[in-house]
Amino acid sequence: MNNIKIGKQKHIALIAHDNKKVELVSWVKKNSEFLSKHFLCGTGTTANLITKHTGFPVKAFKSGPLGGDQQIGAGIVDGEVNFMIFFWDPLTSQPHDPDVKALLRIAVLYDIPVAMNQATADFLLTSSLMEREYDGNIINYYSNIPKDNF
Repeated sequence: MNNIKIGKQKHIALIAHDNKKVELVSWVKKNSEFLSKHFLCGTGTTANLITKHTGFPVKAFKSGPLGGDQQIGAGIVDGEVNFMIFFWDPLTSQPHDPDVKALLRIAVLYDIPVAMNQATADFLLTSSLMEREYDGNIINYYSNIPKDNF
């Protein structure tokens, strides 16, 4: 296993499917004092809505279906994103579902905290770990591959 350090100041990706954008903007407003201490980014429309309604500087990537999910995933791999709030809609099929699955896989692989609904986001924000550095673990999946097969 390799260690990954999540600093005291988190780099938080904010993402929401269309039917959850209003809910995420409302949640960000409710937690604005806390979130203002961290770096925020998000997929295009969501980031722009949060900035418009809160005044927070949120780095906007492309819209999710246009590659934004993949940009956030690359940010996780590069250590530029280490926390994710993703309010996703479990009742509506998304044309970019494979991208969403890939993003969630990368988040798990790189051992970053992920909230996919308001309750989990509330629990994560109130965790004592939010106020300090955290040492996570990246599993070395190469060690799971039998060497005899190559």
